[in-house]
Amino acid sequence: MKMIVRISSAAHDPVLAKVILSTGVAINVDRADLDATSGEIVLEVPADSCARVANAFEREGASVAVLEHPIIRDNDECVHCGACIGICPVNVFTYEPDWSVAMDESKCIQCGTCITACPHDALTIEIEPE
Repeated sequence: MKMIVRISSAAHDPVLAKVILSTGVAINVDRADLDATSGEIVLEVPADSCARVANAFEREGASVAVLEHPIIRDNDECVHCGACIGICPVNVFTYEPDWSVAMDESKCIQCGTCITACPHDALTIEIEPE
């Protein structure tokens, strides 16, 4: 499952490493945006370990939200033009045999590139409150 972890300036320890070591769960980092004061990480965590990993991050002072649908498509606005296909760095979008655009949202890393490329504003990212 995808989750987004927000780390505040209060966390100076190697939070990600501590969570991996304490839980023993292999975590894949899809995207990270960190600086000296705070950061946001999009992770792929095995579904059966999601609650354990989330609790471990929260014990370290991070906020966690599970991303049920990291990218959302408004089917009323989408005209299946394919502008999202070539621009997506992780191949979330593909053409079906009938030339409609298919999505595999499990691949989404919430980079936002497709949102910028979509001429019909049919795509949005699930935003969790901080």
